[in-house]
Amino acid sequence: MLILEEMQSRGHEALTLLHHAPSGLRAALAVHSTVLGPAIAGVRLREQDEELAIRGALALSESLTLKAALAGLNYGGGACVILMPESGVEDPHAREALFRALGRQVLPMESRVVLTEDIGVSPADIAFVAQETRSTLGMNTDTSSVTGYGVYRGMKAAARHALGSESLRGVRVAIMGVGAVGRALAGHLHREGARLTVADDRPERAQALADTLSGVTVVGCHELLDVPSDILAPCGYGHSIRSQDVPRLQCRLIAGGEHHPLTRRGEEAVKEAGIVYMPDFAINSAGLIAAATGLEAAQAAERVYQIVNRITAAAEQYGKAPHLVARRMAERRIDLIGSLGASASGARPAGGVA
Repeated sequence: MLILEEMQSRGHEALTLLHHAPSGLRAALAVHSTVLGPAIAGVRLREQDEELAIRGALALSESLTLKAALAGLNYGGGACVILMPESGVEDPHAREALFRALGRQVLPMESRVVLTEDIGVSPADIAFVAQETRSTLGMNTDTSSVTGYGVYRGMKAAARHALGSESLRGVRVAIMGVGAVGRALAGHLHREGARLTVADDRPERAQALADTLSGVTVVGCHELLDVPSDILAPCGYGHSIRSQDVPRLQCRLIAGGEHHPLTRRGEEAVKEAGIVYMPDFAINSAGLIAAATGLEAAQAAERVYQIVNRITAAAEQYGKAPHLVARRMAERRIDLIGSLGASASGARPAGGVA
């Protein structure tokens, strides 16, 4: 893996490897952009090898840049992927030590990086980080549930474009991954009367959801791609839909809470297949919006709904794919604000909305 070459191709500013032996901290911290402000870095804690952690941090940080820009936030994009310590983090003192070590490691970079929760990390973990650095967000926000509601609202807006109506009653939705965000999304869809099929790499988690919500069908992750559906909602860890699997898809819309479910090649493949893709950075930003602005869940989700409406309106007007329109909208804001130079950074309040 040529790290510098990949960083250059994505436009990253920095990649830092963090290590603290006593706590077991091993992490990759990527900063994609600080043009709009300090890089909001979602912190993930996962069992994976070093190369996957680095690749994940690079991909996630680019997504956060686009997400913050599209949401009108004065932040850039970053990501911090922590490798699971060999001794685990079941011991509460070990967990505290791990996240406080992360805070101390980030302390010299607090003018450029703001840490918030992501997969495997809770607001309580970020509170530990906050004991060592001021560069945190989201300690008082249930970001997963807010994100799930925002995905639901964004899905309705995207369905109006892709399916002809934003009503999801009777609509077949296949959810891939029923962690915190996927479960929240499933609950909202079930209440509206959508027909749900779910899968998870931990089958017992999918079955537990089906036991809670009546009428939910459970299949394996591999089988889910072959299930006839109107909407496929990836809500896993990333790259759930491989490019070679796109011909198997039987959906008309892809819209879910997962960061980068498709590679760039995959995006092109679904476009050629006539499938509408509402990208992650457009539809899963409600939790980030709430954490950054203090908005209530309904207000943050409403902003997502408006963002998706704006994207689909432009897509229809110019005859472009929504995921391309969304990326261009985000990049245009970055270009415009970046062109203001020093005057923009001097006038920008941290966490404010443009």
